[in-house]
Amino acid sequence: MLKKLWLAALLMAPMGAPNVARAADSAPLASPANAPLAFPGAVGPAAQTPGGRGGQILRVTTLAPDGPGSLKAAIETPGPRIVIFEVGGVIDMGRQTIDIVHPFLTIAGQTAPGPGITLIRTGIDVKTHDVILRHLRVYTGVDGQPKRGGWEADAFSTVGAANVIVDHCTFLWALDENMSASGPRFTGKTVGEWREGTSHNITFSNNLAAEGLADASHPKGEHSKGSLIHDNATGIVFYRNIWAHNVERNPLIKGGARALMINNLIYNPQHRAVHYNLMALEWVGHDYVAGQITAVGNVMRGGNDTDPDLPFLMLGGDGDLDYYGKDNRAVDRHGVALPEVGRYGETRAQLIRSKVPLAPLDGYNILPVRDVETSVLASAGARPWARDAEETRVLFFVAEGRGKVIDDEKEVSGYPKVKEAVRAPFVEGDWDLATMEPRSGLYPGQTAPMPQEILSPRDRASRAAQ
Repeated sequence: MLKKLWLAALLMAPMGAPNVARAADSAPLASPANAPLAFPGAVGPAAQTPGGRGGQILRVTTLAPDGPGSLKAAIETPGPRIVIFEVGGVIDMGRQTIDIVHPFLTIAGQTAPGPGITLIRTGIDVKTHDVILRHLRVYTGVDGQPKRGGWEADAFSTVGAANVIVDHCTFLWALDENMSASGPRFTGKTVGEWREGTSHNITFSNNLAAEGLADASHPKGEHSKGSLIHDNATGIVFYRNIWAHNVERNPLIKGGARALMINNLIYNPQHRAVHYNLMALEWVGHDYVAGQITAVGNVMRGGNDTDPDLPFLMLGGDGDLDYYGKDNRAVDRHGVALPEVGRYGETRAQLIRSKVPLAPLDGYNILPVRDVETSVLASAGARPWARDAEETRVLFFVAEGRGKVIDDEKEVSGYPKVKEAVRAPFVEGDWDLATMEPRSGLYPGQTAPMPQEILSPRDRASRAAQ
């Protein structure tokens, strides 16, 4: 039945809809107001995307980068589809970016056995609509490439995409941004057409975006970046994410873009935390459009690399920013309060404060700011019930006020080793296929409701002796 409804919707779609996918694919469709959530806890304008609901179940059975049974083959299959995993381990993509170009896709990393799925030497670009991505790790890395050598992959980005949810993923060691929403600035003649022609309705929830590589292979030089929201992107939601050890763009909202930030943690930004910039050089011949940021209950905490007196929000460029801020807290590494707002560039750009939120706040569980850090450290990133060594290191360093901006993944532990795959069959009856949540309430490998501390052998031995 769902497949028939999907086909009928395709046939009824207006022919003039802006393209955010290949011409052979449909334009993104608005979900009915009474449509179910993509999964329990989904938020934002994309919360009701069907993803691959009702489509075929595609089983990933190999850690090979391509070929039968691979993740790449499943992603490249047209039509509604739910990608599940009967294998867990490391997939080495050999510096090949994964492009998602066919819509109506759910990638359910939570179904993988053992350690889950970690993609290395790659990034993911979503160039279509109605995509759900959950519980994956993407560790891009410089991979020995020379400085300014040209390898400049994002760990994750949308490119003119729509109705996308990225939830409970871990993004490390990007050469450009760790997780972003991008696309063309000016598709069409009106502001409405610009917004439809670039990424819109994108939710980033419960993710860890850390250690963007600074002086590495990006051709522009220093490029440790957290998140970029490109000009005129709208419906962008950041909910309960952690940015750690990125020089700037935590996030950067570009000209005319609209973003909502709730209960995020920003740790050890070096030169900029949140910032807004409409660059005149990029808007030549176009009237400026004011951007919007609504920020509620976010924490910014300085670390070892953070500039003294760094503001929570900085305004640059020439365009104005409409801003609503409530219950945000910014402190340095010693807990001393930092400024709320600063600016870079002596221009006519104005910060216009709003007395009311500029985006709807209904549907979010908004924590008081003093509860945010404890909560997100326990829940952010891929598979928080079974974190890997890199996630554990980064999160414990955040909690302890340690860590730094790095230039190369080898400065920490480097890529995880490609080991023999862990295998387990996927049993459809164990899962709610509409939401891809386990019927038992426990994910594969989960034995406790909260993530447990991971100890070194020496720590285990010392505590066992007590």
